[in-house]
Amino acid sequence: HVQLVESGGGSVQAGGSLRLSCAASGYTYSFNCMSWFRQAPGKEREGIAVIRTDGGSTYYADFVKGRFTISQDNAKNWLYLQMDSLRTEDTGVYYCAAGFSVWGQGTQVTVS
Repeated sequence: HVQLVESGGGSVQAGGSLRLSCAASGYTYSFNCMSWFRQAPGKEREGIAVIRTDGGSTYYADFVKGRFTISQDNAKNWLYLQMDSLRTEDTGVYYCAAGFSVWGQGTQVTVS
């Protein structure tokens, strides 16, 4: 039984940086990937970045390429999202997910 808890959200000015963390408990090795999603007010949830747990390949949505970096620790207990050059349109609730089926509760990011 995997549980995910996000942290690290907050308010930041445009151009600034934040680092989101996702603590994973349980057997995350059963999932072939971990990912970050976000949901802006009035919009649908959208995928941001994916990292494969079997090798570490990463994939990014075009609108975050070059600005965001997804990573995980070797023990697969933590998932991270380094967000640089933040824009106002990056505002939203950010979620981590295991295999697109287990979700955290989300953490708010506000860019002004």
